[in-house]
Amino acid sequence: MADPRLSPSGSDDRQDASGRRLYNPYQDLNIPYKQLYDLPTSPEFLFQEESIAQRRSWGENLTYYTGIGYLGGAVSGAALGLRDAARGAEPGEPAKIRVNRVLNSCGSSGRRVGNTLGVIGLMYAGIESGMVAARDRDDWINSVAAGLGTGALFRAANGPRSAVVAGAVGGILAGGAAALKQVGKRYVPAL
Repeated sequence: MADPRLSPSGSDDRQDASGRRLYNPYQDLNIPYKQLYDLPTSPEFLFQEESIAQRRSWGENLTYYTGIGYLGGAVSGAALGLRDAARGAEPGEPAKIRVNRVLNSCGSSGRRVGNTLGVIGLMYAGIESGMVAARDRDDWINSVAAGLGTGALFRAANGPRSAVVAGAVGGILAGGAAALKQVGKRYVPAL
């Protein structure tokens, strides 16, 4: 047993699995350290109505999809640039020229593909958030409609035929992603 003189009556007597008292550096100080450092782990909401809806706000949605699109596009574009630089390498080139070719190609392709996918993510998030606000429901119909609208809007400058095809592809991809999300929620155990 621990010596009772070492543990003042107002201190925290937490013990580990072996029964030893855990060291508490704040036990002799008269400060409310628990109130300072034991923060709540659940999300806090300003209004009670916000806690009812379990979804991201339109600003969080916009930031998330744009960021994921840009990051994924930049990484995949850099990989494409690396492939192009490896194909364009000539035998007998100095290493300095090869490194320069790789950096230029990766930066150019990464920037181009990253910006394209970032804009697609921005349009998708805007259309999806608009659908959620208009319908006041967050379900798969919003995702599919956002995919349709994003594809059509992104390729609208290439003509109506291209816009229809891109809209169909966007709707199919968004519907597939929504279906995979539902399958994941149902059959994959929570970690």
